Amino acid sequence: MKSIYADNSSTSFPKAPTVAQAMYDYISYNGASVHRSSNEDAYQVERLILETRQQLQQLLGGPSPKYIIFTPNVTTSLNMVLQGLFSAGDHLLISSLEHNAVMRPLHQLSMKGVSYSTIPSTPQGEMITSTLESLLLPTTKAILVTHVSNVCGTIQPIAELGAFCKEHNLLCIVDAAQSAGILPIHMKDMNIDILCFTGHKGLLGPQGIGGFLLTKDVAHQIQPILSGGTGSFSHTLEIPTTFPDRFEPGTPNIPGILGLHASLSYLNTKGIESIYQHELSLTKQFICGLQELSKYTIHGIPDIQNRTAVISISPTHCDPAELAHKLEQDYHIITRVGLHCAPTAHQILGTYPRGTVRFSFGYHNTADEVDTILNSLDLLQTKQLL
Repeated sequence: MKSIYADNSSTSFPKAPTVAQAMYDYISYNGASVHRSSNEDAYQVERLILETRQQLQQLLGGPSPKYIIFTPNVTTSLNMVLQGLFSAGDHLLISSLEHNAVMRPLHQLSMKGVSYSTIPSTPQGEMITSTLESLLLPTTKAILVTHVSNVCGTIQPIAELGAFCKEHNLLCIVDAAQSAGILPIHMKDMNIDILCFTGHKGLLGPQGIGGFLLTKDVAHQIQPILSGGTGSFSHTLEIPTTFPDRFEPGTPNIPGILGLHASLSYLNTKGIESIYQHELSLTKQFICGLQELSKYTIHGIPDIQNRTAVISISPTHCDPAELAHKLEQDYHIITRVGLHCAPTAHQILGTYPRGTVRFSFGYHNTADEVDTILNSLDLLQTKQLL
């Protein structure tokens, strides 16, 4: 029996259909390094990497391609931004739904004198923006928020936050791990100063490639936390001041970047709006179906238009881990159970410490698969589990 994959918030599957071939072709037929070779194969790779930056610029309304930095993942991006930008005495605001990719680096920084305050949220995960003004301190430097909760799919009002940051001379930093490739994003129009992304979720690319985009002004404020060979300015021990070299020491993940290039081309063909509408349709179908089942609590806001295809539920008749196990064992439905690396989000939703069963649909899921999941949940609510 074919499995139904409903864990796209962890990583998208399947990937865009051209990704594997692009990575295979590079590994099998090219293999050149960048900034370190002077041959046609290397120049071809250089062109493709530049094209990938340009694709991200177009997709995300970003700055010049030279201010688009590649990293292994969004966690690395967030660490580079947080550790390179904040020092003792600085203060920032964060949402109450942040992933540990933000919370753990902030915890480390707090031991070095950086402080932060949490913007309150409703029990459905909606940020209470009316509290922003009261949370500001003279030392507040930025607001950092996740665009979309990886637990309940709630979309945060990034444009409103960006406008607030601009008005108060603060940096607006966005974790777009769960939104890039799914929701329309335009850094300039939304007044976003730094946007961190990963390639393997909504962008439908491979694991091991992510990055961040930053405005010219901010690029000169962040101190590099990594150093090493860049293939440029090799005569000096100082880290290059040119971009993107300043933040990209070492040999990059070329197969990953070329896989991302392929997935971005695919997304451009399909269109973000088309992808969003498809996932919105699946979300509406799933939530409407869940509302007919008596033994499951749906978390997050009821407004379908203000959430993504990330839906967490709590069973009232069993432990979430039991439900996830039975879904996979009996019906080959793959979900994610637990705290999803976001314990503070679960505290807001009232699901800590047990966590939830999370379903997250992607572009390649179908309405028939959603029906199958709903039928399986219906059957399981009448069974005595384990």
